[in-house]
Amino acid sequence: MPERMRLDGVGRRYGVRGPWVLREVHLTVPEGALLRIEGTNGTGKSTLLRLLAGIDRPSTGRITGRPRRAYVPERFPAAMPFTSAGYLTHLGRVHGLTSAEAARRAAEWLERFGAAGHARTRLAELSKGTSQKVAVAQALLAEPELLVLDEAWTGLDRGAREVLDRAVAERVADGGTVVFVDHDPQRLAGAADARYRVVDGRLLAQEERPGASAYPGAATGPRVTIEAEGPPGAAPPTGPPGTTAGAPRLPGGAEITPGPDGAFRFTVPAVHSDALLRALLTARPPWHIRAVTTAPGPAVPPDPATPYAPDSAPDAVPDPDEAPHP
Repeated sequence: MPERMRLDGVGRRYGVRGPWVLREVHLTVPEGALLRIEGTNGTGKSTLLRLLAGIDRPSTGRITGRPRRAYVPERFPAAMPFTSAGYLTHLGRVHGLTSAEAARRAAEWLERFGAAGHARTRLAELSKGTSQKVAVAQALLAEPELLVLDEAWTGLDRGAREVLDRAVAERVADGGTVVFVDHDPQRLAGAADARYRVVDGRLLAQEERPGASAYPGAATGPRVTIEAEGPPGAAPPTGPPGTTAGAPRLPGGAEITPGPDGAFRFTVPAVHSDALLRALLTARPPWHIRAVTTAPGPAVPPDPATPYAPDSAPDAVPDPDEAPHP
């Protein structure tokens, strides 16, 4: 994949004599990819994301590449003199959108996250859950080339988490790059192109478990099969993500099988089905969609090295919109 950003020997510490939070980080950030960053609390994950987002600067080393970036921090500063719609419109204009386009996209994202009823509510009066929806919406409305998410799903209700999953898939399908941290090891596991772990301030590439597919989450949960016919002479990519002449990029690690009369069947986790349809329909020339059906998605046991108890997770609150903002 073409390179979007590169970190060479990057280190970060706070204060001349402070301890190194990150050291000797080497990372190539490609276009059209989903990168997951893992690590225990306090290892430097958030510092790395701040460096990628341009919020912080390295103490040593070099960062090259300046894509259009958007960032969802771990904690959203809600004490600002804006309504939800006013804040999103303002940020849209900062990103270069016209006032009318910024207002339109603000309304669209508030609607998608189920927060349209809070468009005229001041940020300081929002519940924690709704405040997080606004925080995520501000990063998505400008369609950034690099989207950086630091625990962005935390505090969102189930429906909003699914909307964000789909938005990430759409951003990658459109050629954007997404780098994220999340406490749930199954979050977007079926779509991550690469995984890295921060250990003692150093960034280490993670390999899949022996016998696991390159997309370990693809076999879990509901899946969708899309039967499509390409333009004459077109062939699908040989592996996700990638391109071949006349073929679209495939989000979600699509499984490809030949279909009837020269068509192909693309099977992906349901969360990536919208992005896959979009990729097929917006290809030049577009693919013809014959059918969209559900496909079986046999469950697989979780990775014992990363246990997850969803009932105790911070974002498993039944209805965060009912919780008062701290």
